[in-house]
Amino acid sequence: MADLPGVRPAPAARKAQKEIRRQQLIEATIDTLASKGYSDTTLAEVARRAGFSAGIVNSHFDSKERLLLETLRYLSDEYRKAWQTAINRAGPDPARQLAAIVEVDFDRKICTRRKLAAWYAFWGEAKARPDYLKHWGAVDEAFQDAIETLCARIIGDAGYDQDSLHVARGLDALLEGLWVKLLTGFRSFTREQARSIAFSWLAQVFPKHFDANGLAGGMVEAT
Repeated sequence: MADLPGVRPAPAARKAQKEIRRQQLIEATIDTLASKGYSDTTLAEVARRAGFSAGIVNSHFDSKERLLLETLRYLSDEYRKAWQTAINRAGPDPARQLAAIVEVDFDRKICTRRKLAAWYAFWGEAKARPDYLKHWGAVDEAFQDAIETLCARIIGDAGYDQDSLHVARGLDALLEGLWVKLLTGFRSFTREQARSIAFSWLAQVFPKHFDANGLAGGMVEAT
């Protein structure tokens, strides 16, 4: 029901409306970064894409820097929550947990061209922006620690002659490289192909546990 003239919305309704507008501005920022790049992303362009006035943007974010940092935080939090949730849902087996992380990297909600483009816009600025580097560094360190722990458990359980740190860093580099390929390559290169490449690599390292489809002897359902 529309608000009555002269009647202010209840505090809870105002808070919900504020959060909706805030999210719309972050989504518009992702779109702008993807289409125009970092340097050409402006508050005016974000406002235009979101369908808001410049005043509304300024009421939520007092500067372009604040809006961009909040957008980076949103992307980072979304990604971190996704892989942490996937680990928790996979059960106690480390191979299933590692497979779940790979699935998240090519999930339709995470791995989109617009989000990949926004990620790489931020990464291109990270060296010049200590706040970006500090924030992303903490997220990346948590991710690498998680996959190294899982690799160490798989190696310990199955007796593989591998170094868990090397395997974890190799997988991390492969996943990042596949994201680059998905962003910059021809559209004929798909998330499904990238996923298969990642699992094929894991099959070379942990052949008892993985094949090109996912878990050896039991295909992991693609998301």
